[in-house]
Amino acid sequence: QVQLVESGGGLVQPGGSLRLSCAAAGVIFSINRMDWYRQPPGKERELVASVYSGGSTNYADSVKGRFTISRDNTKNTVYLQMNSLNPEDTAIYYCHILSTYSGNYWGQGTQVTVSS
Repeated sequence: QVQLVESGGGLVQPGGSLRLSCAAAGVIFSINRMDWYRQPPGKERELVASVYSGGSTNYADSVKGRFTISRDNTKNTVYLQMNSLNPEDTAIYYCHILSTYSGNYWGQGTQVTVSS
């Protein structure tokens, strides 16, 4: 199965920015939706943002106005630009791709830590 390779996580101070990337190491056909999820310490995984094949997007209320999801269809890559980060954004971030042809794909996760 095609693997998703994530990058861009790290340690950032409150108010800072990070950009996450997730690239498919191969071709995935019929991508319907690309998402970013996150799992804060001791909590369940939650949906952060989605971008659909037509380009529409959805965001969790907690990140609206601060995070922007985008995709490059030619590279099977999805990005998450995160601005105005705060300690509550600390989590492991996972990318997810839903293909109507071959199902679900998950990245391995990348740690984002917001701390002074």
